[in-house]
Amino acid sequence: MHDKRISVVIPVYNEEQGIGNVLQELIDLDLFHEIIAVDDGSKDKSAEAIAQFEQVRLIQHPYNLGNGAAVKSGLRSVTGDWVLLMDADGQHSPKDIPNLLQHIDHYDLVVGARTKQSDSQWHRDLANGVFNTYASYIVGYKVEDLTSGFRVLNYARFRRFIELLPNKFSYPSTMTIIFFRSGYTVKYQPFAANARKGTSKIRPLQDGMRFLLTITRLGVLFVPMKVFLPISVVLLLSGSSYLAYSLMTFRRFSGFAGLLITAGIFVFLMGLISEQISLVSRIDNRV
Repeated sequence: MHDKRISVVIPVYNEEQGIGNVLQELIDLDLFHEIIAVDDGSKDKSAEAIAQFEQVRLIQHPYNLGNGAAVKSGLRSVTGDWVLLMDADGQHSPKDIPNLLQHIDHYDLVVGARTKQSDSQWHRDLANGVFNTYASYIVGYKVEDLTSGFRVLNYARFRRFIELLPNKFSYPSTMTIIFFRSGYTVKYQPFAANARKGTSKIRPLQDGMRFLLTITRLGVLFVPMKVFLPISVVLLLSGSSYLAYSLMTFRRFSGFAGLLITAGIFVFLMGLISEQISLVSRIDNRV
């Protein structure tokens, strides 16, 4: 299908129910340079299920390090030009892979964007909408599916960023923001996700907060003023409004208003300094 060598990396944790079917479908497609399954300390028979396939390279963690840590182990081991990432729980059908691969001649990252027909719970759809909106603001482009783990990426473009990936479930959001802010091209390919097999490992509240913190952290790393400026504006407007109210009502200066205004100025200056540090760091990385 392509003259490019495509490696597959699949993070696995307690997925004995579905991993065998996923691997067999990948092998039947006969499109890949290599298939790597990273068993992240599974407590079931996932490793045994993977070992049955001679065409699959198995990497094992001695204990559970996290979904992102498993992806990083796989990325450090690939030998292909492109890397296809997908889940082991059956949500990402190998039959949809050719729809992603058709775009790799023109884009650096192709992400499977889940459609409304996907079998997902309403609260996850709501949370994903919040994440997508926030990430779109940070990167300056529309992000259609920030948390989708179904994606294919140019390995040469991303290799130097591997260590920036977190060890938990927020690696897709980190990867997406890195590609956008590094000036690489991103394509979203719609697909309908299947219902997962087995129990979800995501904890909505804890992992949801982690997603928001990850987006904010990357915003500070790549575009600091998009994080610092709104905070500065809120503090300055709040302080100025309260000062005006205090002068008109009580005919005196408000110390609290002065504190808010001073804090707003300091946050703005911190944003400027962070912006310069970010710019210098990007220049140094290109040299």
